[in-house]
Amino acid sequence: MGIAGAAIAAMLVVSPALAANDPPTGASLAAYVRARAAAADGAADIAARGYAIALADDPGNEVIAIRAFREGIAVGDLDLARRALAVLERSNVAPADTVMLRYADRVRARDWPGARAAAAQVAQGPLDFVGPVLLAWVAFEEGAADPAAELAAAEANVISRRYAAENRALLLIAQGDYAQAADALSALLGNDQASLDLRLNAAQLFQGKRQGKLARELLGGNDPVLVAQRSSLGRGAKAGAAFGASRLFTRLAADLGRDEASPLSILLGRTALLLDPTDDRARLLLADTLSQQGAGTRALALLDSIGAKSAFASVAQAARVTVLTRMEDEAGALAAAKALADAPGATVTEAQSYGDLLVDQNRFDDAAAAYATAMARAGEGADWVLNLQRGGALEQAGRWDEALPFLRRAVELAPQEPVALNYLGYAQVERGENLAEGQKLLEQARALRPDDPSITDSLGWAYVQRGQWDKGLPLLEQAAAAEPGDVTINEHLGDAYWRTGRRYEARYAWRAAAVHAEGDDAKRLAGKLADGLAPVTAAR
Repeated sequence: MGIAGAAIAAMLVVSPALAANDPPTGASLAAYVRARAAAADGAADIAARGYAIALADDPGNEVIAIRAFREGIAVGDLDLARRALAVLERSNVAPADTVMLRYADRVRARDWPGARAAAAQVAQGPLDFVGPVLLAWVAFEEGAADPAAELAAAEANVISRRYAAENRALLLIAQGDYAQAADALSALLGNDQASLDLRLNAAQLFQGKRQGKLARELLGGNDPVLVAQRSSLGRGAKAGAAFGASRLFTRLAADLGRDEASPLSILLGRTALLLDPTDDRARLLLADTLSQQGAGTRALALLDSIGAKSAFASVAQAARVTVLTRMEDEAGALAAAKALADAPGATVTEAQSYGDLLVDQNRFDDAAAAYATAMARAGEGADWVLNLQRGGALEQAGRWDEALPFLRRAVELAPQEPVALNYLGYAQVERGENLAEGQKLLEQARALRPDDPSITDSLGWAYVQRGQWDKGLPLLEQAAAAEPGDVTINEHLGDAYWRTGRRYEARYAWRAAAVHAEGDDAKRLAGKLADGLAPVTAAR
């Protein structure tokens, strides 16, 4: 478990006092039981209503309160979450992360002593590295001469150093020290997502301070989000604790999202939007987290609330495809992806993503056409990946003669890419064409990636196809040991065993392959299990 994962685990631990609390009784019990059942079925809206009823009937019950808090945050019912939080705070059993909502409420009320107390509480908990940043923004609102002085403790911590440095730069803009801010930003900015977020945040603050030139300098480049932001800066953002904390919570949610979707990620997204309803980056992250947890409808509603003029409009449209795919709405996902790929000004990426989705749905002819569109848009910049994808789609569509030039071009462009080498080599071996060349390509692929079971299987199969049993069988056995559930690998191993007279072991391998086989694969394996293999003459 990483640092972020450990922090989440610590924050969500229920205190012994809460765990020992009596379960609901009487009139609240039925509502509580129904809410638990709804939550187990993923019906968070129904669960939240049930917990609200149970909490109203038994307003001091901490067991109900903690579940009501989590479900209230999940569905966006912050009034329910606040009522539940008040119960937990009175009993001193509130999990550590719940103070984030309290901090956001204090900032919105411009209650700076209350916000400072909440930030200090954060600084004493599992996310202690966040506390100094929250305190620094409170100090700015209080008119401190050097609000960044609160960051000193954070800058000594390796975990929090980056958060502190980013917010020091934003605080410099807020205080009107533009030259120092620009210097600080230049030392921080790179090409990663965190740097992109920082560019956008700093540009919004510069624009809010009427420093349009500095804002536009930060937004240079061809990234679609930067391009969109350049044309929609407007008045920029107002510097203050609401903006700073919103962007901090969004930044932290993005980092936590790399580990796993969690209740803390949802809480951070909700509080970020509470502090700044214009934070569309927070909307995207919250939608992604909700989608991962099965709340696709709420995720789509969030994405729909991102306006066409938002810097994140195109990202939101792409995110819809992901959400619909997770909801197993294949038709909806495909329609959304096609609309993106066909839109005026659509890029290589949109056409490529549409092709990927078509491949997932086994529509290989259509996928090949989508990749052709992507390659046309890329022109001379069409890379080995695009060539491989187009060639692969054509090959799976049964159009081998058309596929081969693109597969060869992929290897020509990327002679050290084992994926390209493996695809071209195996495709030829499987067809009994150019076996010597295919074997050579596969040997090169395995030299580059010796631990890849798929490549190991491909090379082993090439040896078997050429009658080199002493080389082929050990590789197939090695691949099957590494991927015991792989249909193709186990079928290859079974075929090799059969051809060397090891009939019992062959059927064992075929049975292993049949466990996960579907469609034509399942029928073919059933035939082999029943009748074995016809004699085959090894190719040279």
